[in-house]
This record gives sequence, C-alpha cells and structure tokens, in this order.
Amino acid sequence: MPFVEISGSPLQPDAGIATIHYRRSGGGFPLVFLHGGWGYEVYPFDKQIEAFGDRFEVLIPDRSGYGRSTRIEYLPADFHRRAATESLLVLDALGIKRALLWGHSDGAVIAANMGLLAPDRVAGVILESFHYDRAKPSSQEFFHATHYPDDLSERIREILARDHGQDNWRHILRIGGAAWLELARTADLEQADLFGGRLGELSVATLLVHGSDDPRTEPGEIDAVKRLLPQAPFAMISGGAHAPHAERDVWNVVNLAVAPFLERVLESNRQCV
Repeated sequence: MPFVEISGSPLQPDAGIATIHYRRSGGGFPLVFLHGGWGYEVYPFDKQIEAFGDRFEVLIPDRSGYGRSTRIEYLPADFHRRAATESLLVLDALGIKRALLWGHSDGAVIAANMGLLAPDRVAGVILESFHYDRAKPSSQEFFHATHYPDDLSERIREILARDHGQDNWRHILRIGGAAWLELARTADLEQADLFGGRLGELSVATLLVHGSDDPRTEPGEIDAVKRLLPQAPFAMISGGAHAPHAERDVWNVVNLAVAPFLERVLESNRQCV
C-alpha cells in the first residue's frame, strides 16, 4: 500500500513525522479526492475512478487520524484549515505541483480552503455536499449521536472498522462530532461561516454539486454560497442525499454533471503549459 511521510501534520503538530496512506489509480492529470468526516470507505469514489481514470491520476489520501494514516488524539475546531495545509504538504511529498480537487462534505470545505491558501496549486475544485455555516442547528442531534456510534447499522459499523481499524473507528466519529459541536458553540463569538468571511475570494474554477435531499444542509446555506460564488456552476442532484457521487440511484447523474467541468479544467491546464 502506498504511504508518504510529511514532517509534522498541522492536525497534530507535536507528533513529529506523520505517515499518510493514499490510494492511487488511473493516469493523467492529478485529481485528488478529499474524503468527508467518516472517511473514504463509506462513500467510495469507485464509480468516478472507473469513469475518469483514463484521463486523471486519481489520488485519495487518508487525512491524519483516518484510515491507515497516523492517528490523532482529537480534532481541533479549525480542522478544515489545518487539513488544507496538511493536504498541500502531501502534494509536496508526492511531487505534485498542481492538481484538481474533488472534496466531499468536510473534504469540500478543505478543498475550498486549499483554493484560498494556494490558488496557484489548484487547477479547480468540485465542492460536493458543501458546508458553509458553522452553527448547523439542524445537525446538532446528528453530531451528538456520533458519541454513540454503536447505534449505527451493523453494515456501517463493519465498513468503518475496515476503513479505520476496529480500535479506532468509534474515536474518529466522536472527535469529528465534538469538533462540529465546538464550531457551533463558538459561532456567535467568531465569524458565522467556516471561512472567516473569505469564501467570496475563492478565485479558482469551481463547480458545486449538491443533493436535493441532503440532510446536513441548513435553510439558506446553499443560497448564501451561490451569492458568494456567482460564477460557479451549480449541479443540484435530484434525489441525492449527502454523498451523491456514491449513491446507487444518482452517481451516474453526478458523473454526467461533472464531466464537462473536468474537460474544461483539462483544456485550461493544457493551455497554461
């Protein structure tokens, strides 16, 4: 299995060298998939690798704490920004100067942060199941429920254990839920959004992909994002929930929606070379 080392993860800066596990498929321009808060295996990217792997080298890193990467004790409330920095360090270690990013859920927030931090490194971003609000009042029950992971279905528990390890998957869910609860607790003390008021500064090519039935979306949240990113095309996936790229009934609709954007990014990159 491929691993890469980075000299300290911002997600656990006192831990020294961090070992990051990643998956690698296909060939061509780098396309980096950034997983959400439950890791990769619950919402796999297999259908996209099959569809686009002939034009893209698909790279899927496990963030620190997840999968087979270095474990962490807790997840700080500013983990999206820290994970963006870690992901750039991973690209450095892999020798990748510029990549297209496809982020899902927390991974979409991380991808947008990478575009803000290092626009020269980011050819474009696909933001799927994107989060903008810190408080997320409709999701508070869900975040509290992550402290009781054994209430999940047996199938999901088995997938999480396979992905993160039998001794680690409960910890991953708990620290993720705790970080989001802390984001909500401090929402009135800081900026009400996850980007410190900077999302409108995102200048890289952007595509928004969102399920019409996403349970993690607050009223007005996507409208706010669309106002801040008026040039970004928006693909609303009818019947999609929180991970349309991996959902049996709509993954093909997602692939059709993103294909023209991927081609435009490829063409733009060829012109820049």
